[in-house]
Amino acid sequence: MKIRVGLGFDVHALRADEDFYLGGIKLEHDKGAYGHSDADVLIHAICDALLGAANLRDIGYHFPPTDEQYKGIDSKILLEKVVELIRTNGYEISNVDSTVALEKPKINPYIEEMQSTLTKCMSIDKEDVSIKATTTERLGFQGREEGVSAYAVVLLIKA
Repeated sequence: MKIRVGLGFDVHALRADEDFYLGGIKLEHDKGAYGHSDADVLIHAICDALLGAANLRDIGYHFPPTDEQYKGIDSKILLEKVVELIRTNGYEISNVDSTVALEKPKINPYIEEMQSTLTKCMSIDKEDVSIKATTTERLGFQGREEGVSAYAVVLLIKA
């Protein structure tokens, strides 16, 4: 049995004229994340962690922001493709641990729905997906509510 760990990170600017998708769901907020896809930083960080653990490069390599077919794409679709790719390479997901850094909105009320959404995309148990949130104590771009970032760590197992 081979065990592999992957780390993912993503960041997106927040803008008043964008929708805010996080963990595969749309949050009600006066700002949203801006990006080529739906700019879901949590899913993007998880994708990078999965790809990194399997040594399959990164999300930008597989889904380049210069490719129009990914413009505005639902990041859940990208996550499902990444999971299919890692499984094709013989890996299974043991667990995902993630942290989102932002001032507002508070995401605690949304965590269970995000977990349910992500577990469906990855075909794993809800107990295997941890989502946490933190602020930056009003410091930096997150503290000024100019952006949002997410970190994810995954453990993959190859039989």
